[in-house]
Amino acid sequence: TGLSLPTLLFLTAQSTFAVSSSPPLSSSLLKPPRNVASVNEVRSSKVPAALGLESTVSRLSEINRGGSTAMTQESAALSAPVKLLIGAGGIYGAFLYYGSLQEDVFRYTSVDGTQFKQAWLLQVLEALANVLIGFAGMQLTGATPNIPKRMFAISGAAQVSAKACTSLALANGLSFPVATLAKSGKMAPVMLGSLLLGGASYSIREYLQVAAIIGGTAIVSMGKKKGGSSNSVMGVAYIVLSLVLDGVTAGFQKRLKAETAKAGVKPKPYDFMFWTNLYMCLTAVVISVALNEVGTGLAFCSANPEILSKIIKFAVCSAVGQSFIFYTIANFDPLVLSTVTTTRKIFSVLLSILMKGHSLSLTGWSGIALACSGILSEMAAKMGGKAKAH
Repeated sequence: TGLSLPTLLFLTAQSTFAVSSSPPLSSSLLKPPRNVASVNEVRSSKVPAALGLESTVSRLSEINRGGSTAMTQESAALSAPVKLLIGAGGIYGAFLYYGSLQEDVFRYTSVDGTQFKQAWLLQVLEALANVLIGFAGMQLTGATPNIPKRMFAISGAAQVSAKACTSLALANGLSFPVATLAKSGKMAPVMLGSLLLGGASYSIREYLQVAAIIGGTAIVSMGKKKGGSSNSVMGVAYIVLSLVLDGVTAGFQKRLKAETAKAGVKPKPYDFMFWTNLYMCLTAVVISVALNEVGTGLAFCSANPEILSKIIKFAVCSAVGQSFIFYTIANFDPLVLSTVTTTRKIFSVLLSILMKGHSLSLTGWSGIALACSGILSEMAAKMGGKAKAH
């Protein structure tokens, strides 16, 4: 390199002296900085368990600790508005499409003039999709042991029966907007049961809210323009039965929470999703087989591939929507979820009217306004109660 031998010897000696005289590396420098949160800290406090992200982060850390830490910190850095956008956007997107597909399934008419009437088979497929997503979620988040199953079975049977009655109402001619508005009045059977059996009391505002929803729904059902589809008596009977079963389901779900608390276990969101939908699926399978819906339903789907694709999308939307509900529960107060799901129903009604060709008179639109005012008033009351509690 052009350097003389004495020069090279001098430089070597100088570098050796510098290394030997420098202080040893502190053990603190070999450790991660204090201001970097561990994977476990982020996992327990920031990453929502509902999506199973905590186990994903843990597994990734075993492969590449540095990369997974960066990913975890990025998830933790999401602001509340961004998380709300993810949760609410997912719920809106999944369930608005879900409602549209449900309406399409029961309005579909094949070439020979027949329609899909197998509501219990539809519940089998929907519950099955939720079982698969729930099982995957349990594998990621970890299943809770020693969960009492009896009340899960009873609650699941009641819940799937309520959903099947809603589908049967649509299959028997009840319009989707009327069915959706009527289901928003599920507080009515709960209030009635509490008044008759529990001696409960309610405020005038609560009575007016329920009356507005029921009255508005009745006005919409009678406010069709000439030429619009009529709502059958059987359709109305099924939606009333669905509301009654909603009240029964709510009672069983309270008992389910009490039993799990008594057993000293706290099921995770995906535990609820898996076990509830498993028993919903089993109940629907038994009833659909008894009613011979499996063979006829599958034959109809085979002859009409278009409706089969809608049913598959319908089931997937249900499972995806449930996952976003759990994500929202994990990150926000239940009131936020209630607000999102309540307003979603209103948009589902308006979307159906505008895009599915429902013809409403001025009277019908006044019924929509009355029912929506009752729904929004109920939501505002919950928000006001929450504010007072704080």
